[in-house]
Amino acid sequence: MSSTLKDKLFHKQSGIITYGMTPPKSSHTPEKIREIADKQIERLKDIGIDGLVLYDVQDEAERTDKDRPFPYLKALDPTEYYRDYLKQELGIPAIIYHCVANEGPDKLAQWILQDRDEQRFTVYVGASSSRQQVQIRLPEAYRMSGILNEQLLPGGVVIPERHRSKGDEHLRARAKQESGCGFFISQATYDVEASKSFLSDYYYHSRENGLDMVPILFNIAPCGSAKTLEFMKWLGISIPKWLENELVHSQDILDKSVELSRKVFRELYRFGVEKGIPIGCSVESVSTRKVEIEASIQLLKDIRSDMDELSAQLNETAQPAVL
Repeated sequence: MSSTLKDKLFHKQSGIITYGMTPPKSSHTPEKIREIADKQIERLKDIGIDGLVLYDVQDEAERTDKDRPFPYLKALDPTEYYRDYLKQELGIPAIIYHCVANEGPDKLAQWILQDRDEQRFTVYVGASSSRQQVQIRLPEAYRMSGILNEQLLPGGVVIPERHRSKGDEHLRARAKQESGCGFFISQATYDVEASKSFLSDYYYHSRENGLDMVPILFNIAPCGSAKTLEFMKWLGISIPKWLENELVHSQDILDKSVELSRKVFRELYRFGVEKGIPIGCSVESVSTRKVEIEASIQLLKDIRSDMDELSAQLNETAQPAVL
């Protein structure tokens, strides 16, 4: 079987691994953007990932009344950044986040129709707040994709921590799947119990209704400073109190974060794969500090190794005994 991202998603395989990043600021000169891209290419080339994840960064000021720890600076369009600076040099596909809430139907249709002769991947993102005015809702975006471009595979966002309070994240995911979602990427994950509860309900609901399960990539993001921790919480990332204490009171918050992130994913991967849920991972750094970016790259390598090791162990235990 081919190991391309397209084949892994369409065959609903476990073990997909991607690296997520935010495009450079749009205020940079072309020379500076090229310099940043070259550094990212150097870090990621030949590292063995299935694809990139490029975020469509929005202000999100309406989502919370709290002050943003870091100022919002408009970033380059992720589609353009991938096409003009990364695609040829890296030679791997990209999953492009695309915010649809503020777009009209004509503008979204134009984006969907781009490069119709190429396989593309996207994650549609809706409104960041119920207070935000919306022109297109997610079901309509999925419907338009299915009609206008069969070469564009849409994915969706899941927030397992929301399952703790509402108990219906698996039904939200199922509704998106029925609308055309072929995979999901989670919000950055630190809460193991909430994530396992979501996976459990997703699994049993799928089994009871005879429905397929699609790949779920858990987003893992190391935290290298108290300031980064504050920013992650502002973004809405759920960090259990015990884990926050471990980070804040550790001698090296970055090392501790990498250690705990790796443990979180190992537990989720084993739990999911044992049930036949196609689990993958997307690693990112929410910080632009070099030390945190490099830690995320090392974490990516470690998680890839962990998935290989755990898959081998699970395959061995699944083998019938020799009489």
